Amino acid sequence: MYSLLKLIDTVIHLYIWCLIISAVMSWLVAFNVINTRNRFVYSVGDFLYRITEPALRPIRNILPNLGGIDISPIILILLLFFVSSLLNNEIRALLL
Repeated sequence: MYSLLKLIDTVIHLYIWCLIISAVMSWLVAFNVINTRNRFVYSVGDFLYRITEPALRPIRNILPNLGGIDISPIILILLLFFVSSLLNNEIRALLL
């Protein structure tokens, strides 16, 4: 049970990093720092979009329009930190 909870916690942390990289990459594309016509950049951006968008879309539907500011990744990261904290408490309880 300990190994499974640790694996889930690791996957949550990897997903948080994917959210952060996706947000930074979207800013870099918006400010024309990187170009999506580059095949590698497009592939990385498409991959990150495909894995983060299904989790971000429901949050975006609930949030009001903030005038072009998207805080849905921040909200999802906070929720994932909360879930990770619950998992860590469960892991500590198993070890005692």
